[in-house]
Amino acid sequence: QVQLVESGGGLVQAGGSLRLSCAASGLTFSRYAMAWFRQAPGKGREFVAAISRGSTTYYADSVKGRFTISRDNAKNTIYLRMNNLKPEDTAVYYCAAAAGRIVTSEYTGYDYWGQGTQVTVSS
Repeated sequence: QVQLVESGGGLVQAGGSLRLSCAASGLTFSRYAMAWFRQAPGKGREFVAAISRGSTTYYADSVKGRFTISRDNAKNTIYLRMNNLKPEDTAVYYCAAAAGRIVTSEYTGYDYWGQGTQVTVSS
């Protein structure tokens, strides 16, 4: 079955950096658009970044210029490099996969989800 496993979360001070990873298995990775979403306590799931099958990238305005999404099809893995972290970036970060060419910021457009990894940014 399809599995998405996130790693790399943790506690960091404001202004610091983290790199999240999401390892995928059970699917033909190169045929999927991939994305990162996040969910803070008491809030809905929020789009962070996405990358198409052809490695075109998309970002939420709140993270543009600070976060970078990338993919390594040889390793069936995507990454999220997060720089200049802010307390408002604190959330559980989820990896998601969508079959096909369409890349969307809507969470309903994704077929598979990971279990999430906690990112906490202290002020």
